[in-house]
Amino acid sequence: MTVHDRIVAEPFSLQRRNPNGGTKPLTAWGFANETDVLTDVLLGSPNFLRHLSTSSLSRKHLREAPCNIQIAQAQHKDLVAAYEHFGVNIHWHEPTPELPMQVYSRDSSVMTPYGAFITAMANWWRRGENYAAIRTYEKLGIPIYDMVTAGTFEGGDFNVIEEGVVLIGCGGARTQEEGARQVKEWFDKEGWETRLAFIDEYYVHIDLMVVPIAEKLTAVCLACTEPGIVDWLKGKGHEIIDVPFQDTMALGCNFMSL
Repeated sequence: MTVHDRIVAEPFSLQRRNPNGGTKPLTAWGFANETDVLTDVLLGSPNFLRHLSTSSLSRKHLREAPCNIQIAQAQHKDLVAAYEHFGVNIHWHEPTPELPMQVYSRDSSVMTPYGAFITAMANWWRRGENYAAIRTYEKLGIPIYDMVTAGTFEGGDFNVIEEGVVLIGCGGARTQEEGARQVKEWFDKEGWETRLAFIDEYYVHIDLMVVPIAEKLTAVCLACTEPGIVDWLKGKGHEIIDVPFQDTMALGCNFMSL
């Protein structure tokens, strides 16, 4: 997310979206694309981290190479230090023991130019993260654009390719088609170019496979990404960096541009 000089913020609201489209961008907070200079980020604490099985891929990792929680917590401190080193302001969800996977803060909400939207988590033990995210945005004074109410939707499937262009992932297990189409309809009405990417549920989210690096430069796992999506990106002038499948499965394509 990006803060625009912290101009006077709007009052907090639970549904800022204009149902007919034409929602005005916020003046104090906003997010235009994945590759602008990052000024602010919302994180979840790993204090109560406990990995639960949320997909066939995570089941595989839990079975073959379970996470060492202490190492993960130390790595998270390194992540925080990296953000701080580059001048990124860090905001936090309130850590609670009943939300052991809230550390994955990208899942429970998404920032847009019009405010945050609250997702709808697929796994019952993570649904409380959505409610906690609402409290966080209220505390920060960031209005809610809207909330997903048709099926499930997770933040890793909202992939802003460039300003006004979004690739929405739909694998069925984490983001269902109903939720994906609801979000697509919102942004269609705002005048965005939206495209659905139907992926195998094994790949979890679209941001495991397609991730913008810089303007017109995108990392893509060509081995598991639909050729039509690759052609669509190239048609927009994007240079593609191929990330091998094995690296993708180790989250090698899952990163954030500063």
